[in-house]
Amino acid sequence: MLLAEPIFMSNPLAPSCHASTIVEASPGTFLAAWFAGTYEGHPDVAIWLARYEDGAWGNPIRVADEPNVSHYNPLLFRDTTGTLWLFYKIGVSVPTWTGMYRKSLDGGASWSEPVMLPAGLIGPAKNKPITLSNGDILCGTSNETWRSWACWVERSSDGGKSWTRHGPIVAPGAGAYEAGSARLVSAVWDEAAGTLLVPQDFSGVIQPTLWEYAPGRVKMLMRSTQRVGCVCASLSDDSGRTWSPAERLPIPNPNSGLDAVRLRDGRIVLACNPVPEGRTPLSVLVSEDNGVTWPRRKDLETDAGEYSYPSVIQAEDGRVHVVATHRRERIFHYVLEPAEL
Repeated sequence: MLLAEPIFMSNPLAPSCHASTIVEASPGTFLAAWFAGTYEGHPDVAIWLARYEDGAWGNPIRVADEPNVSHYNPLLFRDTTGTLWLFYKIGVSVPTWTGMYRKSLDGGASWSEPVMLPAGLIGPAKNKPITLSNGDILCGTSNETWRSWACWVERSSDGGKSWTRHGPIVAPGAGAYEAGSARLVSAVWDEAAGTLLVPQDFSGVIQPTLWEYAPGRVKMLMRSTQRVGCVCASLSDDSGRTWSPAERLPIPNPNSGLDAVRLRDGRIVLACNPVPEGRTPLSVLVSEDNGVTWPRRKDLETDAGEYSYPSVIQAEDGRVHVVATHRRERIFHYVLEPAEL
């Protein structure tokens, strides 16, 4: 591993952080963003951003901060014109999310005013959009409602001016109503216990990650609830318009975020917590058969604690970059050579 370092040492203005994202703004220059505040879901949670250039991360700055309402899950994306997009969500809880975005034409030095997506569209739920070989933009997204989680794709054929919604992709075993006493709809931070409470007692999938492996052919991996217990996959043969039923993969998933990227050599790199419970270790798995088998190649973190919600990209120089939550206190940046994988 070439690098494993914190993006910042501490942030007294926002002591708890989570859900990072990374993009290469220009060769060798990176931006990372995350949400941070008192704790996940608190009204003071904002979107923070830092720049990496000349071998070092600069100081974080607040880049989105609507007063008295929580911010969630930023996503950085560079489109084919070089425009940078910062997608994020605002809401009093996850099920009330409104999708937002800002754009930058100067590599992230300045940003447009926030734009609100129409109700029913939220942009990417956790993982970066992708640009297909035909120029379409695909955002993997999801909805979390009471006892029902499902994935969708939001698709644009005009550079993000308009969007269509395709899905749902539901978990294996989803759809049959089972009465129960659980009251959780989505993840909620328990301030007194200092832990995250996550719904587990129904079959659901959220937060897809996508890659195109042939023109118009796309694969999706999804986070799942404990009732499903493993990473799920779905396929599209028509540029994301329709999707196959979700199938279980032999990768445990503890209801924790994941992300994947297709390398230029055709291999798929997946960063996740490949265990039935907890959010450690944080590991890198690599598939050489388009996601059928997944040998575990590298553990980024193995200590006790939460190491989660990775974002993974391949840079222009071929190196693989991962950013992830480090105990909800810092965001760590990891750099790997493809040969390590």
